[in-house]
Amino acid sequence: MIYVHIPFCRSRCIYCGFYSNTVAPGSAFADEVCAEAVRRKEEIAASSAINTLYIGGGTPSVLPLADLGRIADACGGRNYSEWTVEVNPDDVTPPYARGLRELGVNRVSMGVQSLDDGILRWMNRRHSAGGARRAFRHLREAGFDNISVDIILGINGLSLEMLRATVQEIVSWRPEHISAYALSVDDGSRLGALCREGKYSEIDGDDHYALVCSALAAAGYEHYEVSNWALPGRRAVHNSAYWTRAPYVGLGPAAHSLLAGDIRCWNSNDISGWREKGREALTDKEIWEEKVMLGLRTADGAPQQLLPGNSGLLVPSAIPGNLRIPEDRWFVADGIISGILSQG
Repeated sequence: MIYVHIPFCRSRCIYCGFYSNTVAPGSAFADEVCAEAVRRKEEIAASSAINTLYIGGGTPSVLPLADLGRIADACGGRNYSEWTVEVNPDDVTPPYARGLRELGVNRVSMGVQSLDDGILRWMNRRHSAGGARRAFRHLREAGFDNISVDIILGINGLSLEMLRATVQEIVSWRPEHISAYALSVDDGSRLGALCREGKYSEIDGDDHYALVCSALAAAGYEHYEVSNWALPGRRAVHNSAYWTRAPYVGLGPAAHSLLAGDIRCWNSNDISGWREKGREALTDKEIWEEKVMLGLRTADGAPQQLLPGNSGLLVPSAIPGNLRIPEDRWFVADGIISGILSQG
């Protein structure tokens, strides 16, 4: 199970506080990722029970296709049960979509975020609603039968009617997977600066979340994690493994890893030549906290024996012996989980 961080974007979204760079990546960057994969081949082999490769960012679709192929080869080949590449709609031309398929990519995650052009401009996204529609069509025509679409809710200025129109149209596309994230304000983002200047005010967004939950349930999507929905049998294999704490190797600047033996490590963010920045063995308490926190973000829940006696807000899940947070309380899941962890 491998994650590759491609920290390049042609422009920075208003809400983004992640580590990224707007300079164009050169072939030397792919060379460095490949070299890191070779150095860490034993760690990669130890995480191979989950046979997935996820290339995220940033915007991986700014890399040439040949570099994506070289990176996959350095990681161990191109025959993954799930190989995901994140793309920006603006980058998805018919030749590019076909090229991804020819590499062996079998899943694409596309950041649509909204189908309202005004909201997209406010976000500083570089695609339009029409561009997102064309990109999805190009991916389908190239043969992709596993596409995930991201949307953002909880934006001050995004009306229920605007959000409903976006959700209804995306449902009509019938992507196999939909992720819907509540807008969060990161101190390092442009949005964070606007909040400090009094030019933007956060909203709670619970009505937005309720709308998405209702619309996707009616359309036959399974709500299997707080922010993720899938058609039956189409859960994201890679992301689902994170939530069960499967070992994974993170390659690239600022990437994190969870290695066999409960070792956490992370890279520096030096684009020109990153190295491992830190490594620690997780304590029993930290492991317990992660199991509870990650499990309770999912429909499968967490094993009852891990949970303190006072877990009255939880209900049985479909997994025997597991308890979960009811879907109608998922929007406040963080508070519920914090309360449970405080009892441990």
